[in-house]
Amino acid sequence: MNYMLPASYAWGNFSVLAVGIWAIVQRDSLDAIMMFLTGLLLTVLTDIIHISVFYPTNQHLPDVERFSIGMAIFSLLLKPMSCYLVYRMYRERGGEYTFNIGLTRAGQDRSTYEPIDQQDVPPQWPDSSKTAQQPY
Repeated sequence: MNYMLPASYAWGNFSVLAVGIWAIVQRDSLDAIMMFLTGLLLTVLTDIIHISVFYPTNQHLPDVERFSIGMAIFSLLLKPMSCYLVYRMYRERGGEYTFNIGLTRAGQDRSTYEPIDQQDVPPQWPDSSKTAQQPY
């Protein structure tokens, strides 16, 4: 049998499929869904490379090869929608998209900083060194 796309195409897509099954089974894992999303995004890039490099140049393709490349292109066209749906699943599970490239410093944003060394709150118990005043 003459396969049109190399084995790396199948290995890449099947490994992402396995991670996707793992992400669906483990509903509380943010790492699994993030790995699935990353794998989907990487396979979009590798699928474009595989299809463009290994697409045959002759015009007369057998029906099996034509169907095979058609399904590969159809899968590539559906992957952006799959990435969007997986990203929505990630957000539903409580994940947040934070893109940090390191331009902000940690010391500049103090909106959530709470100092613990200052005693702004009055003590819960009265001071025993001071005696209460006696009523006259």
